[in-house]
Amino acid sequence: MGVSTARPEAGVAVVTVDFPPVNALPVQGWYDLAEAVRAAGADPGVRCTVLAATGRGFNAGVDIKEIQRTPGHTALIGANHGCAAAFSAVYDCPVPVVAAVHGFCLGGGIGLVGNADAVVAADNATFGLPELDRGALGAATHLARLVPQHLMRTLYYTSRTVTAQELHRHGSVWRVVPLRELTRAAMELAREIAAKDGSLLRLAKAALNGIDPVDVRRSYRYEQGFTFEAGLSGVSDRHRDAFVAARTRPEPPEEPSMERES
Repeated sequence: MGVSTARPEAGVAVVTVDFPPVNALPVQGWYDLAEAVRAAGADPGVRCTVLAATGRGFNAGVDIKEIQRTPGHTALIGANHGCAAAFSAVYDCPVPVVAAVHGFCLGGGIGLVGNADAVVAADNATFGLPELDRGALGAATHLARLVPQHLMRTLYYTSRTVTAQELHRHGSVWRVVPLRELTRAAMELAREIAAKDGSLLRLAKAALNGIDPVDVRRSYRYEQGFTFEAGLSGVSDRHRDAFVAARTRPEPPEEPSMERES
């Protein structure tokens, strides 16, 4: 469990997140992820980094249960700073980052994917920001890098999700493949990128970041201010408490089937 890095072939580093059951990262997990991505990019032998995850989904955002069981605002502040560190590590990684997404990609997952250079997704992948339902704000900066402006606003206000196929139509997902082929597809793209000259790749990444129309660090930091305002007002706690209560409520007994067993 945690964050691990592998180098399956020359020029490619694979950073994998594993926080069962749903990859909702605790505060330290975000910092560990940031450090792993920074270390991969700092390796002169790496020319492309793949960001992947194990389990049921790519990323379910922050660990809300950790925030609610920690007295005061320490965990909330830690989660916000940890997310910012991880998002920045992906964006500032000196080499291209390919996100390999399966299952759900929510909240902080959007921050990671929105800051990646390319996205390969399994056909079961869904993307969204349920922030308003969780008493939070943030990562609209990164969702706006995946979908057009008005769709971003609609998704943000409604907490709806979109499929990998929809993002592919918008051009923000490079390929959509069956789940069993996700690793192979992500590695194929990473291999193609890593075949280029390493020095030129690093110059290209710096150049593309330099001409970005939005400063993702500044705009996300601006969003975080409203998250803290919601937290201090008490509205965030109400929504997070309701979320935690819903997740810990016992499942109702299964109704007997009306169909006769064969």
